[in-house]
Amino acid sequence: MNSIFSVALFLPVAYLLGSIPSSVWIGKRFFGVDVRKHGSGNAGATNTFRVLGKKAGSIVLSLDILKGWVATQLPVWLHTEVDIDRLFLWQMAFGLCAILGHVYSVFLNFKGGKGVATSLGMAISLHWGASVIAVVVFLVVLLLSHFVSLGSMLATLTFALVVSFDLLGSTSLYFKYFAWLMVALVTYTHRSNIRRLLQGNENKVYLFKSKKSARES
Repeated sequence: MNSIFSVALFLPVAYLLGSIPSSVWIGKRFFGVDVRKHGSGNAGATNTFRVLGKKAGSIVLSLDILKGWVATQLPVWLHTEVDIDRLFLWQMAFGLCAILGHVYSVFLNFKGGKGVATSLGMAISLHWGASVIAVVVFLVVLLLSHFVSLGSMLATLTFALVVSFDLLGSTSLYFKYFAWLMVALVTYTHRSNIRRLLQGNENKVYLFKSKKSARES
């Protein structure tokens, strides 16, 4: 691939890849359940864990992460003959298309999940080191607060800070801007969760569920 036009032709592919509603299709096909009609009503991995359990949730989470990673890798696999900074821009554009596909899925009347898992797949492709730190922050916040939404937002913020301050090596200025765009996008998709957090009625998730915590949730 040696022309911008040729690469741009594959942007819809990234969007369609992100649009694949893993939670809905797996829920209906293997459990006879539409996760959108249960729990939080969200078509994402967290609600799948809540409604269908750890096994189904883990599969959906893995697939949603994979969507973001594959879409972001597409420009690399297309052998785009551009400099590294421009390739980085293409990767971010493809990853963003996948995230938008997950949030506004063409298969679900342009509705979908929060886009966090797909964003993680993109982040792993672009900067695995910062992604690992972000995942650790997510797990710590989840273990302490039991709020997936809070962990997701703080993990995204952590990723942006690591990238912005070059804590793991210098990165493209474009990437730094994009990292903060992701903070804005994740915050936007979690606006209802933020309201519930402020009101004190956000749903909790327990990684290690005891009888007591099961009653609380």
